[in-house]
Amino acid sequence: MGENGNTNFFTKHIVLNTIGLLTILPLAPLINRFIPPIIIGYWNIDLLVSIIIAFLVVRLLLWLFRPLVIPAFILVAAVIVYNTFSDGYNLRNMLMDYKNLVEKSWDVRDNKEKNLYLIKPDLFDTGVEKAVKGLKSKINPKDSIVRNFSVKHSIEYFDDYHPKYGPTVRYLSLFKYINNNFKYVDDPNRDEYFASPRETIQDGLGGDCDDHTILMISCMKAIGAKCRMVLTVNHVYPELYCGDKKSFTLFQEAITHLFSTENFTGLYYREENGDYWINLDYTARHPGGPYVDNKAYAVVEF
Repeated sequence: MGENGNTNFFTKHIVLNTIGLLTILPLAPLINRFIPPIIIGYWNIDLLVSIIIAFLVVRLLLWLFRPLVIPAFILVAAVIVYNTFSDGYNLRNMLMDYKNLVEKSWDVRDNKEKNLYLIKPDLFDTGVEKAVKGLKSKINPKDSIVRNFSVKHSIEYFDDYHPKYGPTVRYLSLFKYINNNFKYVDDPNRDEYFASPRETIQDGLGGDCDDHTILMISCMKAIGAKCRMVLTVNHVYPELYCGDKKSFTLFQEAITHLFSTENFTGLYYREENGDYWINLDYTARHPGGPYVDNKAYAVVEF
């Protein structure tokens, strides 16, 4: 009886410790949703910190009242399963978080060979000045349809990450919806038509590069973002203001994390006097996608 008792105790001890370790796996990314990004050098380690916190919580639970680890594991697993069927934080999100356990930030020093240039506007010519005035006249973030559209789709994606990244996820969600659904349509031959953001929304998000730029800037401004438009020889596109180096680093982490499935090779941006801007072109599958044309003839902030 003594040996059997010792064997049963030892077996139970191993089982409970194993369940405790398994509890850490889903618990750590759940904790990670509610702690801010932690960046040391060029490495974000917040999920690593979350794993340590989860480990300490489970160890404390095992120390105070060992049998509670079983219902704790069931509860955490049930949350993941429930969210899988309710569009909340699910198993796919958890795996993505672990995949991005430690992401290297994209920095200016890492991208010197990626054709990133500072914007140096040339003198306006008549055609450019006319285009700028036409484009500016169509920006309208206060239109009720534009505002309602922007709010609706700013919460379409990444809402579970709002406690972690704050308002940034609203901008990224809105970008994702617009660029996933925008359809390129040419203007009439020998004619340039600038559609208002209301028109582009009502037309099912169809239009050309200037219509996309007007829509993106109007929508981003409608939820509090700062943007600008950049004109090149035969193209125009929007850029999003990310703030200073510290704020930009947080943007980098959010983008590399939330758009990790887009298979990008770098984050394209411009830095001017300590201010950072990222590309929001319709050709980009993620914020900060490659530029179609790096040379700017005009830059207009909003």
